Amino acid sequence: MDRPLWKAVARTVLAHDLPASFVVFLIAIPLSLGIAAASGAPLMAGMIAAVVGGVVAGVLGGSRLQVTGPAAGLTVLVAGIVAEFGWAGTTVIVALAGMVQVLLGLSRLARTALTLSPAVVHGMLAGIGVVIALSQVHVLLGGEPQSSAARNLRDLPAQLIERHDAAVTVGLLTVAILLGWPRVVKAFWLPAPLVAVGAATAVAAVWDLDLARVDLPDDPLGAIAAPVWPDAPAWPLAVAVVSVALVASVESLLSAVAIDKLHDGPPADLDRELLAQGAANAVSGALGGLPVTGVIVRGSTNVAAGARTRASTILHAVWVAGAVLLAAGALELIPLSALAAVLVVVGVRLVDTGHIRTFRRYRELPAYAVTVLGVVFVDLIAGVVLGMVVALATALWRLAHCRVSITQPEGGRWRVEITGTLFFLGVSRLAERLRAIPPGGNVTVLLHLDFLDHAAFEAIDGWRQAYEKQGGTVSVEEQHDTWFRRAAAGSLGGAKSLPRALPRWLFSGARSGGAHEYERSVAPLVRPLMADLARHGQAPDQLFITCADSRLVPNVITASGPGDLFCVRNVGNIVPPYRAAGQGTGGDHSVGAAIEYAVDVLRVRTITVCGHSSCGAVRALHEGGGAEGTALREWLAQARLTPAGGPAGELRPAREPLPELDQLSVDNVLQQLANLRTHPSVTAAEAAGRLRLEGMFYDLATARVHRIEPALIVR
Repeated sequence: MDRPLWKAVARTVLAHDLPASFVVFLIAIPLSLGIAAASGAPLMAGMIAAVVGGVVAGVLGGSRLQVTGPAAGLTVLVAGIVAEFGWAGTTVIVALAGMVQVLLGLSRLARTALTLSPAVVHGMLAGIGVVIALSQVHVLLGGEPQSSAARNLRDLPAQLIERHDAAVTVGLLTVAILLGWPRVVKAFWLPAPLVAVGAATAVAAVWDLDLARVDLPDDPLGAIAAPVWPDAPAWPLAVAVVSVALVASVESLLSAVAIDKLHDGPPADLDRELLAQGAANAVSGALGGLPVTGVIVRGSTNVAAGARTRASTILHAVWVAGAVLLAAGALELIPLSALAAVLVVVGVRLVDTGHIRTFRRYRELPAYAVTVLGVVFVDLIAGVVLGMVVALATALWRLAHCRVSITQPEGGRWRVEITGTLFFLGVSRLAERLRAIPPGGNVTVLLHLDFLDHAAFEAIDGWRQAYEKQGGTVSVEEQHDTWFRRAAAGSLGGAKSLPRALPRWLFSGARSGGAHEYERSVAPLVRPLMADLARHGQAPDQLFITCADSRLVPNVITASGPGDLFCVRNVGNIVPPYRAAGQGTGGDHSVGAAIEYAVDVLRVRTITVCGHSSCGAVRALHEGGGAEGTALREWLAQARLTPAGGPAGELRPAREPLPELDQLSVDNVLQQLANLRTHPSVTAAEAAGRLRLEGMFYDLATARVHRIEPALIVR
């Protein structure tokens, strides 16, 4: 590494990764202890897992900013394994599960974990959250958790009535601080779990309360438990190993994908990440630690705290090790009820109401609910299997229930509209509906299909032939695809292909005939979705700020649909710098109002500024900003970009030199991102880790979309 680049890397680590590592360390300590206690494992096992996960997965991982450690998502599974095989046997299972993960990573199967139904995955996490909360609320109240969620639920009223000792006071104080601290104090270097546990520990120490506290061994290194092969049949052992491997893999990969959405760096290499997670679990189990996964709570905190490289996650593990070796006495002052309170809040937050609304909107709530109930009242594996069965059954039901509409408008001609996916399971229902049309009429069959199998084709074509023999006439028209025509020609099969040229009316807008064609061909396709959006309201994930140029269509270049983008379009995709209401005259507040509404009300996760090639606004800016006294000149002045160019930038993945005007368009996007950060709602959301900003450049001539990144400048 040459000296200037080495200096730049060292400066990045010292300025960004070192502070971020302390923030993550402060969160990792209480969570690692609490998860170990909830799992029925020695508390030292949680600390070992935090150290091993941070170092091994941090060095080897495919996600630079993901933080690995003991995870609440494995608590229920591990607690059951500890009860069945003992702790020494559990460490063997953890190590073997890590080896299975390594094999999965070598097989390059990481992406397959992302094919699981999101309703089942989030249902699994929500069920785990409910089980954690139900068990740990007993510890918070000073009691003991029972062996199952059902028993914890049954005994909870008695605990609430009978338990009124110091544990309750300390636990409720911890919960209150956990919930209230982020609303009052916006300081990443003082995370809520640390403040809550620290305050509870101080109260317990000052008043000398009689409470169960953290109990660490006097010799931490000598207390590392040696794995012992469990005296158990091979089949239950294999099930436990595979269960830990699969759950840990899915949670780690989902976390890595979520972390990618929070930063602008290169995306994670998921196969490499799976290999690293497996290596970390193999080492953690061998050293007597809990299983580890990539953890979204710690990972998102790492990104929000400003981490830039994997040095942050490695350093956080070093601080955890130092705390265990040098400050074990301080850790032993922590009341167990305070750790239980942290886990109760973590468990409740795993039940995300936003996901529930989403699954309800997309009619996937049954799979989510069945998974939650299965995990809570049976076990984790049974809950996931039941959820997948319901998800598959729902998919089959949708496939077998395409929409069939039969009407007789004026003129006496019958109109049959068939929308969706049509294959053999839906043939009997379709045939019954077609037979209800009186013979001898004129019928138009409109097909809005995304798939048609041979059985369905024969049902429609056979009915057509029979109807025409009885004196009627039938015409079959297809919209957007040619399934029926290809089947009639004997070429049905293979993957669906797009037509060579999209129909011009799709982009015709207000052009004559466009609205009529929309009513005839497009409205039937989008009507169910629009009805859902009208009923449940909008919940876009992204604010998309782009130019008013007619050649740039946001939903086309982002492959999105109704309800996905909250759009702001203006000349030059300009974001005027923030100016509080009432400060000065002139300017424009419409963009600022849209930003505030998107960030504070709609809670979008991303703001994208998209420029494009051959931009007329940028050309006008380059030529002097427009004629004096014109609205264009006043508007372009708010871009804060001079013809000499703004901040240096480059395109990703393209690296070829750009024409001067297009480079200025790229610089304009970067400047508008900087202008965005002058808006208080944007800076607050970025600081909280729930918003990221990104730049895009659309090349009209090649129809390619590029991501814009700031160029690395080494001084």
